[in-house]
Amino acid sequence: MTFTKSGLVAVSLAALFASGCSTSRFSSMDDQQPAPLQPAPAGQVTSNQLPPPASPGTTDPSQFPTAPANTQVASLPPDGGAPAGAADLSAASVAGVWNVSVSGQSCKIATPQTKFGAGFRAGPLHCPAPIDGIKSWNVAGKQLTLYDDNGGSLARLYSSGGSKFDGQTSNGQPISLTR
Repeated sequence: MTFTKSGLVAVSLAALFASGCSTSRFSSMDDQQPAPLQPAPAGQVTSNQLPPPASPGTTDPSQFPTAPANTQVASLPPDGGAPAGAADLSAASVAGVWNVSVSGQSCKIATPQTKFGAGFRAGPLHCPAPIDGIKSWNVAGKQLTLYDDNGGSLARLYSSGGSKFDGQTSNGQPISLTR
């Protein structure tokens, strides 16, 4: 008996089709039903009026997280010079991410060693004014200075030992950086 090529293919396909329809591999899944889902809890939704937003340039201390109670900012000499015991600084000792406390309000500042203007780029993260305007930083001797986008000084700080800097903003607010 001789088969043609097309006849052999047709018989093979018919056999494959018939065997695929009679498999029992999927029959066990028909018996399993997923457990019913529990309904979402029903409750009452309430609404309250939000307070109006603060005007630009004003800050409401209750809107910002506060610094830990044990945060102390060293006082600076009245002449604006470096406090006694302040260490000489290098860019490498300042580079990184800092926890900032400004008059009891907290945020973070990133100080990478990416050249920018006369110093290095800076990135405030959710900081209150005027610290939210920091764009760059630089060190000179014992002093760390934080600058705005016009190159104006926003804060001057000095090392208080270890991984801590203390100083003042340009408008006289105490500022502290810690890691």
